[in-house]
Order: sequence, then structure tokens, then C-alpha cells
Amino acid sequence: MHTVIQSLVEEFRRDLVADSPGLARVALTIARLEYEDLDAAAALASLDALAGTIQERLSPDARPEEQMAMINLCLFAEHKYRGNEKNYYDPRNSCLNAVLKRKLGIPITLSLLYIEIGRRLGLEVEGVAFPGHFLVRVRCDQGLVVIDPFNEGITLSEADVRSRLAQVQGAARAGQADLSEVLAPAGKREICVRILRNLKKIYMESGETDKAIGAISLILVADPEAAAEWRDRGLLYREIEAYRAALTDLSRYLELTAQGQDIGAIRHLVVELRGINARLN
Repeated sequence: MHTVIQSLVEEFRRDLVADSPGLARVALTIARLEYEDLDAAAALASLDALAGTIQERLSPDARPEEQMAMINLCLFAEHKYRGNEKNYYDPRNSCLNAVLKRKLGIPITLSLLYIEIGRRLGLEVEGVAFPGHFLVRVRCDQGLVVIDPFNEGITLSEADVRSRLAQVQGAARAGQADLSEVLAPAGKREICVRILRNLKKIYMESGETDKAIGAISLILVADPEAAAEWRDRGLLYREIEAYRAALTDLSRYLELTAQGQDIGAIRHLVVELRGINARLN
């Protein structure tokens, strides 16, 4: 598994810093945590074909509103893509290849699907890292339109956005929130980290340690200053008796964290690991 993770890390690093490939290709690299032998070319071809079908039904001068309506018709009314409310924490919901095949996903992967199709049609479409529920924004003639692909592509009004924000932050904060900040576009790294944290949580809760280590390793490529990820991976390495790796990660956590409730416990573990590693040498 270590060799597989190293290969993924290198591929993910290349994809993340490049102007291309797009989000879909990077998301498929992430999906290899769950599908080691994933055929990325086949998944991308499926995505291209879906976008091509929609494009054929649009006039060359179709306005953004018409493009969005056709995406919604094709994806949600005809192909029946939908949010997997019954089994939300199935890891397949976070894997683009499985979403394309099963037509089930969570907010971020259905949004990613919408983004990638929209961009193939020439839409100015971006992800929005809305608290607790990823969304999509599209620039149209009348301004920004906010869309929820998890709920069949419905359009959200300002009142809808504030109502949803109130459920997370409370009514007072939601009423005063600057929506230009709340609805700011999410970049490639931010989207990837959000998908990976979903998978990390699933793998840790299901006891799939190797996959959890893989997810954290990719998060640290995108965000090497994420102190909690160094701690969590270090603890997982210790669990599987990879003591040198555990010492490296937990030491890095202490370098990045000046204070915290667990600092004392982690310092104690670092001393313990130094002793173990000294004996192993």
C-alpha cells in the first residue's frame, strides 16, 4: 500500500500545480484511493460524452440561462443524477468515476460534475465552498446565479442562501454576512481538500487505516501547513507500528502548533517514539 500511496502523491502533486488537467482529472486521482485500478481515460470519456450530448441540444448562441436549463434537464430529469441521502457516507459518493456510473453523489461531487460539464459548454461556472453543503455559481447576464446540484440543480435566491447560512451560523450572523465572501469561488486545492477530508473521515470511522493515511497524505500535498493532518497521520502510523514515520509526523505537528489541548500528550508520544526508534536502530 505504501508504494501505491507514493505513486498517488506524486501524480496528485503534478496535477494540482498544473494549469491542466482540470478538476475532473484531479478528482479521479483522488478516487484511486478507493479504486486502485481506476480507468481515468474511460471516466473522462464518459464525462465528455455527457457534455457533448447536452451541447448538441443547444444552439451555438445559447445564453447561460439556456445552458443551465439544459444541464438540469439532462442531468437531473433525464439521467436521474441525485444526491445519495440514504447512504451519504458511502465512499463511492466522493469518487467521480463512481458518481458518473451510479448517478449518485454528495454536494461536492455533484457540483464538480456540474462544473466540469458547464466548462465544457463554455459557461463561467465555479464551485462555492458553502458551509456544510458545497454549491455552484454561474455568471450570467443578470449577475451570479447560485445552484445546488445536490438538489437537482435548483437556483437559490439571496433569501435561500441566508436561510441556509442561518442553519449553520445562526440567524444574526447570517443576516449580516457579506454574501460576496460567503459565495466566493473555491479553487482547485480547496475543492480537492474538501473531497479528501470527506474520505478521510469515512476511512477513519470505518477503520480503513491505509486508505485514511492515503487521504491525509494527499491533503498534505495540497496544504502542507495543516497541522492537524500531520498529527492525525502520525497517530495512524503509530497505530500500525510505523514508528519512524509516526515520529516524523508528530514532530512536525509540534513544530506547527504553538498551543493546544493535546500538546502535552503529543510531546509525551514523541519522547516515547524516540525511544522506540533508538532501540530499533
